[in-house]
Order: sequence, then C-alpha cells, then structure tokens
Amino acid sequence: MESRFLGRTGLQVSELALGTMSFGDRTEEAEAHRMLDAFVAAGGTFIDTADVYQLGGSETILGRWLARQDRDRLVIASKAYGESVAGGPMNGAGRKHLIRAVEASLRRLQTDYLDLYQIHVFDDATPIEETLSTLDGLVRSGKVRFVGASNYTGWQLQKSIDLARQHGWEPFVALQPLYNLLQRDAELELLPICRNEGLGVICWSPLDGGWLSGRYTRDQTAPPAESRYAEQTEGWQRKATEDTWQVVDAVAAIAAELGRTPSQVALRWLLQQPGVTAPIIGARTVGQLEDNLGAVGWSLTDDQLAALDQVSSRPLPYPYALQRLPQFVRRP
Repeated sequence: MESRFLGRTGLQVSELALGTMSFGDRTEEAEAHRMLDAFVAAGGTFIDTADVYQLGGSETILGRWLARQDRDRLVIASKAYGESVAGGPMNGAGRKHLIRAVEASLRRLQTDYLDLYQIHVFDDATPIEETLSTLDGLVRSGKVRFVGASNYTGWQLQKSIDLARQHGWEPFVALQPLYNLLQRDAELELLPICRNEGLGVICWSPLDGGWLSGRYTRDQTAPPAESRYAEQTEGWQRKATEDTWQVVDAVAAIAAELGRTPSQVALRWLLQQPGVTAPIIGARTVGQLEDNLGAVGWSLTDDQLAALDQVSSRPLPYPYALQRLPQFVRRP
C-alpha cells in the first residue's frame, strides 16, 4: 500500500484508512484485532475512530490493540462532538467538552497523543473562535498533532480556515466528508475548497453502506434478510431507484471486465479523484477488509473513469448549473 501526504502537511498516511465504527457493535474485539493486524500487514498505517462510536467502546478496543504496537509507525485519528458522559448528554465543540473529550479519548486509546483530531460535525451553538482556539491549545499542549473537520458545509469550512489564518491558530489540515459514486455533493463546494486550501480529503462511507459492494442488485425486490435495510424498507425504497441501479450496474460491469470486485472498483474511483487522500474502509470482517485492500496497486483507465463519472453525474442545482452555461464560462 502506498503512502500519501495528508494535505500540505509532512504527515504521511496510507492510501486507505481503516474505519472502526463497527468495533464493539457488529465487530467483536477479537475480529477487530485480527482486522487491525491484517491492515498493518498490508502496509496500512492510517486508522480512524471517534469518541461517539459505541460511546467510547470503539476507542477502547483500538486502544487495547494499540498498546501492543509501535505507536509512532501509526497515524491515529479520532473525532469529538457527541460523546455522552455521566448518564447525560455532554456534547458539542465548546472548550469544556473538547478538553475533557480529548483526555478521555487518550485514556481509552492508551496513547499520549492523537495524530489527527477532528470536529465530528459543525456546532452552531458554539462560537467558531472558541472551537478553533481550543484546538490550537490542544496542539500546543502536545495532545494533538493536527486538527481537522467532518460534516461541514462549504461556508463553515471556509470560515474556519479564514479565522484560523487571521488569528494564527492551527489550521484544519483535513476534511472527512461523505463522498462516493452515489453521493457526489461534496464536489460542489467542499472538494474545491480542500484543493484550493490544501486540505487532505478522507472520505467516509466510500461504498455507500454496501450499495457499491455488489451486495444489492436490481433484480432484488426487497432488501436481503441479513442486511441493514431488512427492517428499514422505507430507506430501501428511497435508495433502490433507477439512478442507483445504473451506477451499481456500471460498477459491476467494469468489475467483471477487470476481474475485480465492485467494492474494489468503487474504492479505486475514489483513489483516483483529485485531492482525495484516503477513503475510509468500514469493513466488518477480515474477509471484507481483504476484499477492500484489493483496491490498491492498479488503476482504472481514463475511459473507465469517464464512464463512471457520466453514469453517476446528476443535474446541478442553482447557481452551479447557471455558472456552467457557455455564456458565463470564462477561462484565462
């Protein structure tokens, strides 16, 4: 597995990140540790978690594994916002919660520092300056090396970048957005901001909850009994549209052409998108992880990329569509 620099930093991360949201939920600890061992054996170094995953349970499982590793060879990222403590809610991106949350994450992870600490979602109840100055203090204290964000809108991300620059605070170096062949809204504003400002992009849900893995096909009239949609028929009906099936069919066709799996093709498309640093693979088993790892070491052709781009494109909303009209397009 190759390494890439995270944005404009000197921090090198593996081109795939291992997500741990299932640890302690659908993935038991022994299997989680086997997955971590397999990921590192394949050259993986980048591991992502969050304090809200199983209310710290994911971090605890990761921490027990991390205690036996060479910590400095790994890049550990966590997120803060919604952890519940002392039997009641304590969340947000305010100073009191963030300081307490990072200290709790460090204890669970059994480490002295986090390589990347991210705000899990924008907090509209806390002044942005309070959040950014607190993150700056965490970096200066040595508890955090770099900071980033997840699930921000374009204006929230750009304002945070500008305020950090204005005050000389540690800037965001990465964004963790939802981005895959079925969910390309991040291309409207978030990805251009990241490219322009030099932020790394760590995509979550790269297989869109299994829709790009080959698990679901257009001949299915109902979700599989063992799937997450088995008791969410409304969610299945909203997703199982002709637009979705056209993308799923195209991914499957290219996978068959290449002798690859649909998951590998969908991940490879992301790996070849401008500005993308590392998709976060959310495998639940060693078998799924091994399949996902097959996305590295090869490339889609320009024609294959174009075919996937075309089938997954959607009409642009205002004002993006208007700005693409020929009479308004100006290039130097």
